[in-house]
Amino acid sequence: MSNIRFKALEMAISRPRRPFNDVPGKVSDYYGELTFSRHVMREFMSREAFNSVIKAAEKGVRIDRDIADQVASAMKAWATSKGATHFTHWFHPLTGATAEKHDSFIQPTGDGKAIEAFNANELIQQEPDASSFPSGGIRNTFEARGYTAWDPTSPAFIMDKTLCIPTIFVSYTGEALDYKTPLLKASLSIDKEATEVCRYFDKNVTRVFPTLGWEQEYFLVDSALYNARPDLVLTGRTLFGHSSAKDQQLSDHYFGIIPEKVIDFMREFEYEAHRLGIPVRTRHNEVAPNQFECAPIFEEVNVAVDHNQLLMHLLEKVGKRHGYTVLLHEKPYAGVNGSGKHNNWSLSTDTGENLLSPGKTPKANLRFLVFLANILKALDSHADILRAYVATSGNDLRLGAHEAPPAIISAFIGKQLTETLDLIEITDKKAVHKAGQGATNNINIPKIPEILLDNTDRNRTSPFAFTGNKFEFRAVGSSSSCAKPMIGLNLIVADQLRKFRAEVDELIAGKMNKEDAIFSITKKYIIESKRIRFEGNSYSEEWVNEAAQRGLSNIPDTPHALKSLLKPEAIRLFTEHNILTEREVRARYEIKLENYVRKVQIESRVMGDLAINHIIPIAIRYQNQLIDNVKGLKEVLDNKTYMALSKNQLDTIREISEHIAVIREQVNKMVDTRKEVNRIENIEDLAIAYQSRIIPFFDEIRYHADKLELMVDNELWPLPKYRELLFIR
Repeated sequence: MSNIRFKALEMAISRPRRPFNDVPGKVSDYYGELTFSRHVMREFMSREAFNSVIKAAEKGVRIDRDIADQVASAMKAWATSKGATHFTHWFHPLTGATAEKHDSFIQPTGDGKAIEAFNANELIQQEPDASSFPSGGIRNTFEARGYTAWDPTSPAFIMDKTLCIPTIFVSYTGEALDYKTPLLKASLSIDKEATEVCRYFDKNVTRVFPTLGWEQEYFLVDSALYNARPDLVLTGRTLFGHSSAKDQQLSDHYFGIIPEKVIDFMREFEYEAHRLGIPVRTRHNEVAPNQFECAPIFEEVNVAVDHNQLLMHLLEKVGKRHGYTVLLHEKPYAGVNGSGKHNNWSLSTDTGENLLSPGKTPKANLRFLVFLANILKALDSHADILRAYVATSGNDLRLGAHEAPPAIISAFIGKQLTETLDLIEITDKKAVHKAGQGATNNINIPKIPEILLDNTDRNRTSPFAFTGNKFEFRAVGSSSSCAKPMIGLNLIVADQLRKFRAEVDELIAGKMNKEDAIFSITKKYIIESKRIRFEGNSYSEEWVNEAAQRGLSNIPDTPHALKSLLKPEAIRLFTEHNILTEREVRARYEIKLENYVRKVQIESRVMGDLAINHIIPIAIRYQNQLIDNVKGLKEVLDNKTYMALSKNQLDTIREISEHIAVIREQVNKMVDTRKEVNRIENIEDLAIAYQSRIIPFFDEIRYHADKLELMVDNELWPLPKYRELLFIR
């Protein structure tokens, strides 16, 4: 068996288990040991320096340069005590991955010796080359200067004996070239607006911060099989592959017993995650074979985003040690559930309260309903912005595929909350009864019924579902940075809260009672945003028709979804809240389109190469074997017997020829069309051309190639099949 596929299968089947037994005691014994946490800062820093860092993280107070020198010295002392030899500024460029440039701590002393040194300048600011990172035309190639600047809100950590310092990344002229900068600004904006609204109810609230608990889905595939699939290696997904007779239809993998080899892998990456202070808590089998999920405890959104970026790196790094490749593509296998990254988002106060937790008093419930109504109103007004922030070529394959939410953005809030909002819609200043089942609850101001926590079922088909004390944004793709949807969500809610406060203050200035003013505007938003609420099956065709009647957008692909970012209202949002300048918004739009074009272009090239150089030659080889067999039958059989026995083989030979002919024809047409559309200079037109003119070739070519997979001798087929990729561990 010289076939590469069979060699890969032999390696996958014979790969020994790699038990992980190196965990030193309880998780609490080593949790966060590689993180420059507040506990560590207290140990290594003076009280003055420690307080300065905390004020910088929580209140944005600038750190004095002398204090920064103390912080740098403490950070170096801690890092070198842990064996670190280098440091790096760790940032999130617009590639969607993370970036780092390592420098050694050593500083020669001039006498043939060296010391470890690290100062405030090196901590606070570095100058990596910005010319090779995406900038969307903000910077010319020859204009290489860019700056990284320390983000004290996210703790430094040690990875591979290197001190990693989370930073923002900006151009020489000040434009943001990363995801962290606008995320921090969006968090600051919602802090400001939500705090002011909270102060209608509690003057003690001085800070509101968004929290995030992500759920990361991923596939595991044996690395030998992965390396035998050029499409997986180069695009992250299988461009060919007939469905396996058995995949997920029995629902026997979901929450099933985790295989021993996978448990070993999970235990090791959780160990590495916990050492870095990533609070991973949940692990389980997902719906599709060889698909899994992990999830942490909620954290402040900026730290949560950093931790998710780190975790994706850890998954890949630890996976290799166990002979696995981790697939983070949203749809690595056709016909099988893809992978998302559910973003569970909420708002917390510095007084320890969750603003999306229903309260036990009318006043607390009014505050809850104020934030609920504002979030729904924001979603209704700016659903297209959220859709744009989850738009990628990979996610286009997943959204609406009866495994993930549709491209239509809507909100699910559950039966009891729906009844409550419907009741508020029709009520006046008189006391109202408790919505749903239970005794009546006569209250005075502000006429709000009791609301129960976790009082309703969950709706897995909804892209934006309220789940008791948070909203679960389910439309985010598994490979995406959480920063993107969190920028959009924090921004649109902050803007809506600002409008709410202006309208309430106007009524109060007109001598309306404060509680009545709050209730009046809340009721107004509940009525105005009613169309965005949907409690039914978001997968159904009926919902598509109903959503259209409601006037909700249904944008199925990335090039058209991204247009929403350039609408005047979107530009206003970004500029008024100082999140991004118009130039930065347009640059990011161009970068996203360029990324889309390049990914589809790569998939097109890989598909053509595999079809012409791998699949067709094997099909012809098998066809020749059949032809030789038919010739042999003719030599040894009489004509009548020959005609009876050779019919099936002749039909197979003819059918193979037809599939080969269509594949060749379609690949040639795809290549010619690609050459034609590549002459388009406008990036928006180019992206739309790739979506409308290139992608349609994929299904046609794949259909005929997958038919050949079923016909060609199993021992000749060159690519590992779905039954092998999904079920061999």
